[in-house]
Amino acid sequence: MDIGHRNNVTITGNPEGRTVVLAHGFGCDQNMWRLTVPALAPEYRVVLYDYVGAGNSDLSAFSEARYSSLEGYAQDVEEICEALDLRDAVFVGHSVSAMIGVLAAARVPERIGALVMVAPSPRYIDDVGYRGGFSAGDIDELLASLDSNYLGWSAAMAPMIMGNAERPELGEELAQSFCATDPEMAKVFARTTFLSDSRVELKSVRVPTLVLESSQDAIAPRDVGAFVHRAIPGSTLVTLEATGHCPHLSAPEATNQAITEFLDGLR
Repeated sequence: MDIGHRNNVTITGNPEGRTVVLAHGFGCDQNMWRLTVPALAPEYRVVLYDYVGAGNSDLSAFSEARYSSLEGYAQDVEEICEALDLRDAVFVGHSVSAMIGVLAAARVPERIGALVMVAPSPRYIDDVGYRGGFSAGDIDELLASLDSNYLGWSAAMAPMIMGNAERPELGEELAQSFCATDPEMAKVFARTTFLSDSRVELKSVRVPTLVLESSQDAIAPRDVGAFVHRAIPGSTLVTLEATGHCPHLSAPEATNQAITEFLDGLR
Protein backbone atom coordinates (compact mmCIF):
# COMPACT_ATOMS: atom_id res chain seq x y z
CA MET A 1 0.00 0.00 0.00
CA ASP A 2 1.14 3.56 -0.73
CA ILE A 3 1.48 4.92 2.81
CA GLY A 4 1.79 8.49 1.57
CA HIS A 5 -1.53 8.20 -0.23
CA ARG A 6 -3.24 6.32 2.59
CA ASN A 7 -2.44 9.02 5.14
CA ASN A 8 -2.16 11.98 2.77
CA VAL A 9 1.41 12.60 3.88
CA THR A 10 2.78 16.05 3.04
CA ILE A 11 6.32 17.30 3.56
CA THR A 12 7.42 20.92 3.77
CA GLY A 13 10.04 23.12 5.40
CA ASN A 14 13.82 22.85 5.37
CA PRO A 15 14.90 19.57 3.74
CA GLU A 16 18.23 19.76 5.60
CA GLY A 17 16.65 20.23 9.02
CA ARG A 18 15.69 17.73 11.68
CA THR A 19 12.31 16.16 10.93
CA VAL A 20 9.30 17.23 13.00
CA VAL A 21 6.13 15.15 12.57
CA LEU A 22 2.86 16.96 13.35
CA ALA A 23 -0.04 14.65 14.31
CA HIS A 24 -3.61 15.88 14.65
CA GLY A 25 -6.21 14.88 17.22
CA PHE A 26 -9.66 13.31 17.00
CA GLY A 27 -12.01 14.92 14.49
CA CYS A 28 -9.25 17.05 12.97
CA ASP A 29 -6.80 16.83 10.09
CA GLN A 30 -3.38 18.20 9.25
CA ASN A 31 -4.82 21.62 8.37
CA MET A 32 -5.15 22.23 12.12
CA TRP A 33 -1.37 22.77 12.19
CA ARG A 34 -1.39 25.58 9.63
CA LEU A 35 -0.44 28.20 12.24
CA THR A 36 2.45 26.07 13.54
CA VAL A 37 4.08 25.09 10.25
CA PRO A 38 5.38 28.61 9.45
CA ALA A 39 7.18 28.73 12.81
CA LEU A 40 8.98 25.44 12.10
CA ALA A 41 9.52 25.45 8.34
CA PRO A 42 12.61 27.72 8.19
CA GLU A 43 14.73 25.35 10.28
CA TYR A 44 12.95 21.99 10.29
CA ARG A 45 11.66 19.45 7.81
CA VAL A 46 7.96 19.19 8.63
CA VAL A 47 5.90 16.05 7.99
CA LEU A 48 2.11 16.15 8.26
CA TYR A 49 -0.46 13.43 7.71
CA ASP A 50 -4.14 12.55 8.17
CA TYR A 51 -5.37 9.51 10.06
CA VAL A 52 -7.51 7.20 7.96
CA GLY A 53 -11.03 8.65 7.97
CA ALA A 54 -9.85 12.25 8.32
CA GLY A 55 -8.88 14.95 5.84
CA ASN A 56 -7.80 13.64 2.45
CA SER A 57 -6.83 10.17 3.67
CA ASP A 58 -7.74 7.05 1.73
CA LEU A 59 -11.06 5.99 3.27
CA SER A 60 -10.84 2.58 1.62
CA ALA A 61 -7.90 1.78 3.92
CA PHE A 62 -10.09 1.92 7.03
CA SER A 63 -10.34 -1.19 9.17
CA GLU A 64 -12.50 -1.17 12.29
CA ALA A 65 -10.46 -4.04 13.73
CA ARG A 66 -7.22 -2.10 13.31
CA TYR A 67 -8.47 1.29 14.44
CA SER A 68 -10.39 0.06 17.46
CA SER A 69 -7.07 0.30 19.33
CA LEU A 70 -4.59 3.15 19.65
CA GLU A 71 -1.97 0.60 18.60
CA GLY A 72 -3.56 0.62 15.14
CA TYR A 73 -2.94 4.36 14.83
CA ALA A 74 0.57 3.92 16.23
CA GLN A 75 1.16 1.32 13.51
CA ASP A 76 0.24 4.00 10.94
CA VAL A 77 2.87 6.29 12.48
CA GLU A 78 5.42 3.47 12.43
CA GLU A 79 4.73 2.78 8.76
CA ILE A 80 4.96 6.47 7.85
CA CYS A 81 8.29 6.75 9.67
CA GLU A 82 9.61 3.67 7.89
CA ALA A 83 8.37 4.77 4.48
CA LEU A 84 10.18 8.11 4.91
CA ASP A 85 13.15 6.42 6.62
CA LEU A 86 12.97 8.93 9.48
CA ARG A 87 15.70 8.92 12.12
CA ASP A 88 15.53 10.70 15.45
CA ALA A 89 12.41 12.66 14.45
CA VAL A 90 10.46 14.83 16.86
CA PHE A 91 6.84 13.69 17.12
CA VAL A 92 4.37 16.47 18.03
CA GLY A 93 1.01 14.97 18.93
CA HIS A 94 -2.17 16.85 19.80
CA SER A 95 -4.62 15.32 22.28
CA VAL A 96 -4.98 11.57 21.63
CA SER A 97 -2.06 11.75 19.21
CA ALA A 98 0.21 12.51 22.15
CA MET A 99 -0.52 8.98 23.40
CA ILE A 100 -0.24 7.55 19.91
CA GLY A 101 3.21 9.12 19.81
CA VAL A 102 4.16 7.38 23.05
CA LEU A 103 3.14 4.03 21.57
CA ALA A 104 4.89 4.72 18.26
CA ALA A 105 8.12 5.74 20.01
CA ALA A 106 8.11 2.39 21.81
CA ARG A 107 7.54 0.55 18.51
CA VAL A 108 10.31 2.33 16.56
CA PRO A 109 12.64 4.00 19.08
CA GLU A 110 15.33 4.63 16.48
CA ARG A 111 12.92 6.72 14.42
CA ILE A 112 11.40 8.96 17.12
CA GLY A 113 13.91 10.78 19.29
CA ALA A 114 11.71 13.27 21.15
CA LEU A 115 8.05 13.92 21.94
CA VAL A 116 5.93 17.06 22.22
CA MET A 117 2.54 16.34 23.81
CA VAL A 118 -0.04 19.08 23.22
CA ALA A 119 -3.00 18.82 25.62
CA PRO A 120 -2.41 15.10 26.28
CA SER A 121 -4.62 12.77 28.27
CA PRO A 122 -3.66 9.15 28.95
CA ARG A 123 -7.15 8.41 30.33
CA TYR A 124 -10.27 10.53 30.14
CA ILE A 125 -12.26 8.65 32.78
CA ASP A 126 -11.63 9.30 36.47
CA ASP A 127 -10.13 6.43 38.44
CA VAL A 128 -9.06 5.85 42.03
CA GLY A 129 -6.30 8.36 42.68
CA TYR A 130 -6.61 9.80 39.19
CA ARG A 131 -8.66 12.67 37.78
CA GLY A 132 -9.21 12.42 34.05
CA GLY A 133 -12.02 14.95 33.96
CA PHE A 134 -14.96 12.65 33.17
CA SER A 135 -16.95 9.99 34.97
CA ALA A 136 -17.65 6.68 33.23
CA GLY A 137 -21.25 7.84 32.88
CA ASP A 138 -20.13 11.07 31.21
CA ILE A 139 -18.21 9.13 28.57
CA ASP A 140 -21.06 6.65 28.03
CA GLU A 141 -23.41 9.57 27.46
CA LEU A 142 -20.95 11.30 25.15
CA LEU A 143 -20.51 8.19 23.01
CA ALA A 144 -24.24 7.46 22.92
CA SER A 145 -24.93 11.01 21.75
CA LEU A 146 -22.23 10.73 19.11
CA ASP A 147 -23.66 7.41 17.88
CA SER A 148 -27.21 8.70 17.60
CA ASN A 149 -26.55 12.10 16.02
CA TYR A 150 -22.98 12.72 14.96
CA LEU A 151 -23.62 16.08 13.30
CA GLY A 152 -25.61 17.35 16.27
CA TRP A 153 -22.94 16.08 18.65
CA SER A 154 -20.27 17.86 16.62
CA ALA A 155 -22.12 21.17 16.71
CA ALA A 156 -22.63 20.93 20.47
CA MET A 157 -19.22 19.57 21.49
CA ALA A 158 -16.88 21.59 19.30
CA PRO A 159 -17.35 24.93 21.12
CA MET A 160 -16.88 23.20 24.49
CA ILE A 161 -13.71 21.47 23.33
CA MET A 162 -12.30 24.62 21.76
CA GLY A 163 -13.24 26.98 24.60
CA ASN A 164 -12.80 30.69 23.83
CA ALA A 165 -16.51 31.50 23.77
CA GLU A 166 -15.65 35.07 22.85
CA ARG A 167 -14.13 33.75 19.59
CA PRO A 168 -16.95 31.58 18.20
CA GLU A 169 -15.20 31.23 14.85
CA LEU A 170 -12.75 28.81 16.49
CA GLY A 171 -15.52 26.50 17.68
CA GLU A 172 -17.19 26.76 14.29
CA GLU A 173 -14.00 25.68 12.56
CA LEU A 174 -13.65 22.65 14.81
CA ALA A 175 -17.31 21.73 14.25
CA GLN A 176 -16.76 21.91 10.49
CA SER A 177 -13.70 19.69 10.85
CA PHE A 178 -15.69 17.15 12.83
CA CYS A 179 -18.42 17.20 10.20
CA ALA A 180 -15.87 16.69 7.41
CA THR A 181 -14.66 13.49 9.05
CA ASP A 182 -16.37 10.29 7.94
CA PRO A 183 -19.02 9.74 10.66
CA GLU A 184 -18.71 5.96 10.93
CA MET A 185 -14.93 6.13 11.12
CA ALA A 186 -15.14 9.02 13.58
CA LYS A 187 -17.34 6.93 15.85
CA VAL A 188 -14.70 4.21 15.97
CA PHE A 189 -11.92 6.74 16.66
CA ALA A 190 -14.02 8.42 19.36
CA ARG A 191 -14.63 5.17 21.18
CA THR A 192 -10.97 4.24 20.87
CA THR A 193 -9.95 7.67 22.18
CA PHE A 194 -12.33 8.21 25.07
CA LEU A 195 -12.11 4.65 26.42
CA SER A 196 -8.33 4.44 26.17
CA ASP A 197 -5.99 4.09 29.15
CA SER A 198 -2.31 4.65 28.35
CA ARG A 199 -1.12 5.55 31.84
CA VAL A 200 1.21 2.56 32.16
CA GLU A 201 2.83 3.28 28.79
CA LEU A 202 3.92 6.74 29.94
CA LYS A 203 6.48 5.21 32.24
CA SER A 204 8.26 3.62 29.29
CA VAL A 205 9.11 6.95 27.64
CA ARG A 206 12.86 7.45 27.51
CA VAL A 207 13.19 10.37 25.10
CA PRO A 208 13.14 14.12 25.81
CA THR A 209 9.51 15.10 26.23
CA LEU A 210 7.65 18.40 26.39
CA VAL A 211 4.17 18.39 27.91
CA LEU A 212 2.07 21.41 26.90
CA GLU A 213 -1.18 22.14 28.69
CA SER A 214 -3.66 25.00 28.54
CA SER A 215 -4.40 26.96 31.68
CA GLN A 216 -8.06 26.04 31.13
CA ASP A 217 -9.05 22.90 29.24
CA ALA A 218 -12.39 21.12 29.62
CA ILE A 219 -11.06 17.93 28.00
CA ALA A 220 -7.65 17.63 29.68
CA PRO A 221 -7.66 19.52 32.99
CA ARG A 222 -4.40 20.55 34.60
CA ASP A 223 -4.46 17.53 36.92
CA VAL A 224 -3.89 15.45 33.80
CA GLY A 225 -0.92 17.50 32.64
CA ALA A 226 0.64 17.16 36.09
CA PHE A 227 0.08 13.39 36.00
CA VAL A 228 1.71 13.03 32.57
CA HIS A 229 4.66 15.15 33.69
CA ARG A 230 5.19 13.05 36.81
CA ALA A 231 4.87 9.79 34.89
CA ILE A 232 7.48 10.59 32.23
CA PRO A 233 10.99 10.74 33.67
CA GLY A 234 12.75 14.03 32.93
CA SER A 235 9.83 15.58 31.05
CA THR A 236 9.22 19.32 30.90
CA LEU A 237 5.76 20.72 31.69
CA VAL A 238 4.73 24.11 30.28
CA THR A 239 1.37 25.68 31.13
CA LEU A 240 0.34 27.95 28.29
CA GLU A 241 -1.65 31.12 28.75
CA ALA A 242 -4.32 29.54 26.63
CA THR A 243 -7.92 28.45 26.94
CA GLY A 244 -9.36 25.30 25.45
CA HIS A 245 -8.12 21.99 24.13
CA CYS A 246 -6.54 23.31 20.90
CA PRO A 247 -3.91 25.88 21.94
CA HIS A 248 -2.16 25.59 18.57
CA LEU A 249 -5.26 27.31 17.14
CA SER A 250 -6.38 29.52 20.03
CA ALA A 251 -2.93 30.64 21.19
CA PRO A 252 -0.53 29.82 18.35
CA GLU A 253 2.18 32.29 19.34
CA ALA A 254 2.58 30.87 22.85
CA THR A 255 2.33 27.29 21.58
CA ASN A 256 4.88 27.83 18.82
CA GLN A 257 7.29 29.55 21.18
CA ALA A 258 7.16 26.65 23.63
CA ILE A 259 7.72 24.10 20.86
CA THR A 260 10.59 25.98 19.19
CA GLU A 261 12.33 26.61 22.52
CA PHE A 262 12.11 22.89 23.28
CA LEU A 263 13.48 22.03 19.83
CA ASP A 264 16.34 24.51 20.31
CA GLY A 265 17.23 22.75 23.53
CA LEU A 266 17.56 19.40 21.73
CA ARG A 267 20.50 20.54 19.65
